[in-house]
Parts: sequence; C-alpha cells; structure tokens
Amino acid sequence: MAFGIALSGLDAAQNDLNVTANNIANSQTDGFKSSTADFAELYASSTTAAKTQIGNGVQEEQIAQNFQQGDTETTGNALDMEISGNGFFVVSQGGAQQFTRAGNFQTDANGNVVNAAGQNLQVYAPNGNGTFNTTSLVNLQLPTGNSPPAQTTTGSLDFNLPANQTPPTVTPFDPTNTNTYNQSTSMTVYDSLGAAHTASFYFVNTAPNTWSAYEYIDNKPVNATGNPAAAPSAVTLNYSTSGTLASATDVSGTPSTTANAISFGSYTPTTGAAAMNITYNLGSATQFGQTFGVTSVNQDGYTTGQISGVSVSNSGIVQANYTNGQSKSLGQVAVATFANQQGLQQVQNTNWVQTFASGQPVFSQAGSANAGAIQSGSLEQSNVDITAQLVNMITAQRAFQANSEMISTDNSITQTIINIPNQS
Repeated sequence: MAFGIALSGLDAAQNDLNVTANNIANSQTDGFKSSTADFAELYASSTTAAKTQIGNGVQEEQIAQNFQQGDTETTGNALDMEISGNGFFVVSQGGAQQFTRAGNFQTDANGNVVNAAGQNLQVYAPNGNGTFNTTSLVNLQLPTGNSPPAQTTTGSLDFNLPANQTPPTVTPFDPTNTNTYNQSTSMTVYDSLGAAHTASFYFVNTAPNTWSAYEYIDNKPVNATGNPAAAPSAVTLNYSTSGTLASATDVSGTPSTTANAISFGSYTPTTGAAAMNITYNLGSATQFGQTFGVTSVNQDGYTTGQISGVSVSNSGIVQANYTNGQSKSLGQVAVATFANQQGLQQVQNTNWVQTFASGQPVFSQAGSANAGAIQSGSLEQSNVDITAQLVNMITAQRAFQANSEMISTDNSITQTIINIPNQS
C-alpha cells in the first residue's frame, strides 16, 4: 500500500513541477496568467472507523488559474491594448470565438486587426450617429482609402472695425486699390472637390456706424448672380451707438438683427466643382475703439485626407484619424466577462475558450458594468512571480525526493521480509 501512496505523491510532485515549469516558461508572455496545482487527499470507501482509517495518497484536484492583473508595459503602439480590470478581448477565426488578455494586435494585408495567430479582434459596429450596435460583433478593419472632402457651406468671422474710420476719398470700391477700402481680412474655404480657395473680405466705411462688406474668392467677386464678371454684392453692416451690430443686410435685401446667416452670393470655381454658396455668422462683429482686429475665423469645409493614425479611447472606441483633421469611428472593442473565470479552458496562443463550468460570455462595452477599461499603447505582462515559482520549484523537488525515499524505504522493508528464513 505504501508503494501506491508514495507513487501518487511522486505523480503529484511531478505535476506540481510541470505547472511551475509552464509558469516560468511563460514569464515573458503578454497576457499570460499563472497557475497553481491544487491537490486533495485520497480515501477509499471503507467501514473502518475514521480514527483508524489510513488515506490512499494524493490526487490532482485542479489547476487553478490566477487572474490577477499583470504589470503594464508601455509600447506607444495604438493597437497594443490592455484591459485594466475584469474581462477578455474577443477574437474570432472562422466564426469560432476565443478569449484573451493578450492585446498585441496588428493589421493584416486587408487591413483587418488581428493577433499574432491571425484571429480577428471583435468589436461593435458603429451606427453612424455616435452610437454602436451592441447586438452583434464584427471584425475590426482599418480603412485603406482617403477621407472624402466636404464643401464649405457655413463660416463665421469675429472682428472689430475701428469706430474712428471715415469713408475713403477714392471711389468706387476696387480690391486692387487700397485707397478704396478701409480694412480687409481673409480665410481659406473649400469647394466640393476639396480644393482650397482664399476668401477675402473688404470693409468700406460709408457713413457713421455704417459699413459695406464685400467678398472675393480667388480674386473673383462673389455676387447674387454668381457671375464672376459682375460686380460684387455688398453686405451692409449697421452698428449701434454702443458699438454692437444692430443689423446686417445681405444679398437677399432683408435686414437681419442676428446676422447669423449672412450671404454675399455665390461663386462657381474653375476646378469643375459645384457652385459655392456660403453663409456667414457675423453676429459677434463689433465697432469699438480705433484698432481693426480679427479674433477668429471658422468654416465647416475640409480637403481630402489620408489616414494618419488610429486612436483607441478608454471605452474602447477605435477611431481613424486623417490628415484633414477629420476622424471616423471604426468600432468599439467588446469585452467579455464570465460568471466563473476558473471554468475557462486554456488553449494555445494565450487564449481561453468557454466551457459549461465557465458559463456563457457576457459581452459589454469597455469601462461599463463589470468590464474593465481599455488602455491603448500598452500591454499587460505575464503575472508570473519568478521568485514565488522558484520557491515552489524547491518545495516540489523536496516532495518528489521525499516520496522517492518512501518508495526506497518500503522496498527495503519488503526485501527484508522476503529474506526472512523459514523457521518451520
């Protein structure tokens, strides 16, 4: 009986060493979780009184996984991701889902975001209104094309016209003659093809508290007819005695007290783009003091953009960033949680698969409910404690040696009994 008991001890010590060896081997594996071999005493069914019953040895009860958070390694690569807290990344290959804590992702030849094993990272697809479709998961794919341009349709100018200005002595207004206007400024606007154009604005004082404003695009007048050969259309700005804009009259001929949608007319570019009809918010324009100044100019158009990089927020929202200043949501990283993490089955590539014991995965958005937040540009390192593993290795080695000595001792006793001479 002692042989069998000691042999079970040898098996247990060997399994303990195997688990320790696997932990040490994966001490540098991103997302790896260390394991511990748990053992339980063996007892045979018997009617013997409990106080005299002898055990039958030891057996491996389970390989318990340690899901404690590993240290953070900063990489600076946006597609390297770490889950701070509970949960797993979801990866898929051929429709089969697996789960991992290793967030070192990259792109394949088709722009799909995959891990080193070629498994696709799963995300929630964008709905187009700033939300995401959380009812299903899709592969994350980075765009390869350009960001389309947008034509300028609205703009705003905040400026101050000098209150001490007098009408020019030279008439009529001519943008090439500085003696025919008092002040000027400019801004960049874009046509429907994404080509940039310079919009210039000229301000002519016509009477106390009254100004005429003209717009030229690429040195061509903007007017009600859209004909570059015609004279520019004037916008009239009327100021109160306190210096604030009282009203503005544009090409429509109707005074506006808010001046938030003032039109100088239209302009048709020579690039083959659509006609440009821009309305401007001039409601903050003032007439104070003796200095002309422009505090801000804004417009809503932009040119064609090429992808310049990818960013991932703490909530897992993946965005493509373009050289034209625009960004596009590509998806939101899904985080899977389980009722019983210990029930997950370890597979290769530092992945896990669900089992009956683990329960079904619960897919959540990062940073919500029981799911951890995403940290982009960093990786979760292995949580193996090398010092603890070396100590455990020594302990397992001693257990193995002790059980070996037990077998040797039992063998000596057996040999002694066999060698006892027959006295009959």
